[in-house]
Amino acid sequence: MAATPALADLIAPIATAQGLALVRVQMNGSKAGQTLQVMAEDPATGQLTLEQCETLSRALSAMLDEVDPIEHEYALEVSSPGIDRPLTRLADYAKWVGHDARVKLTESLDGRVRLHGAIAGVRGATIAFTVPTVGEVAVPFAAIDSAKLVLTNKLIAASRPLDFADADDIEEVGDHADNDNTQED
Repeated sequence: MAATPALADLIAPIATAQGLALVRVQMNGSKAGQTLQVMAEDPATGQLTLEQCETLSRALSAMLDEVDPIEHEYALEVSSPGIDRPLTRLADYAKWVGHDARVKLTESLDGRVRLHGAIAGVRGATIAFTVPTVGEVAVPFAAIDSAKLVLTNKLIAASRPLDFADADDIEEVGDHADNDNTQED
């Protein structure tokens, strides 16, 4: 369940004031037990430290208590996007060219609503994916409902600080597919 743009508009300036970039604002759960998930990153690292999460969480709590933009009870969760991060901005696709992504579309495109392939590039507001057995598929950014990077050795190596061991030292990572029964070509 997505958060309203107005909620993201309240949250973004607080993240920006702390030198962070907002990745996603999302409400999860039912009205009986919702969680406001705020995902942000330090542009220098693409992640958040525990201290950055705590500082952002406190600042957001204070603002949300004062403004009270959500009518019902909820829990606030502030987190880093993680390695297999969601792709929410065009810049995310440009940054992760060559890496595998799972994409859910807002509507069927050439008979598919999901695809799994390597990000081939960004051309204007269109993202190109190289999909096995299909080839290149161009998807308008506006047609993407959700997308995330797929955890692979290549992604782990690209996400590690330079002082870590070589990617060859990493054990093979299995396919961490979302548990759905849809075909992804």
